[in-house]
Amino acid sequence: MKAFQIKIELIGSDPLIWRRVIMPADATFNRLHDVIQTVTNFRSGYPYDYYHLFQFDLAADNIKVTNNEEAYEEHQFFKKNRKRLEEKMRKDTSPEFESFVEIQINNMNTVIRKPTGIKIDQYIEKYGQIDYTYDFGDNWSFLIKLEKTVEDYKHGYPTLIDGAETAPPEDVGGLSGYEDFLEIYHNKNHPDYEEIRAWAEEVRYEEYDELFINRMLKAIKYKKNEW
Repeated sequence: MKAFQIKIELIGSDPLIWRRVIMPADATFNRLHDVIQTVTNFRSGYPYDYYHLFQFDLAADNIKVTNNEEAYEEHQFFKKNRKRLEEKMRKDTSPEFESFVEIQINNMNTVIRKPTGIKIDQYIEKYGQIDYTYDFGDNWSFLIKLEKTVEDYKHGYPTLIDGAETAPPEDVGGLSGYEDFLEIYHNKNHPDYEEIRAWAEEVRYEEYDELFINRMLKAIKYKKNEW
């Protein structure tokens, strides 16, 4: 089976939080999202409901792949009414705002795709690396790098083969919030130590553990039509 060896890096983390994974090549972006979630401490992967919005940026093809249903519906409406909407926006705009309207129109022309309906293979091979953003509040930014193609992968599920550093939990407040969290989490003398420990357990915060992550990856029951 053809597979991709990818490196997943959390941009801005220091020391760098990263994971090296092999996953089947015939996978949707939804499955790539799921892999990223599973190898970190985030909890918005299949088979659970989406917890936060996420987006893959395929800028060279003017495509955004996202679970943002509102953005998808807006793009579908724009596609059906493109000519009328563009004419109206240009007609109703004063000269000093023309450049702003052109930016809006360009943004509206960006193709919005659902992650379950588009596969990663041609894009990850074409781009070599893809930007992924999760939770537009905490704004976790990842770089997904294609390291090599594997032609004889024997599993129908992803495998974590290397990595470093423990990933942040959900809703911790971005990288700065994670730094504050770690300072309290590892300091038994801090007045908020017990509270933070209890919260960490509640959100299923786990220290980096390759064996545990691989059990999670192997146990996920994927839908065949999404691989």
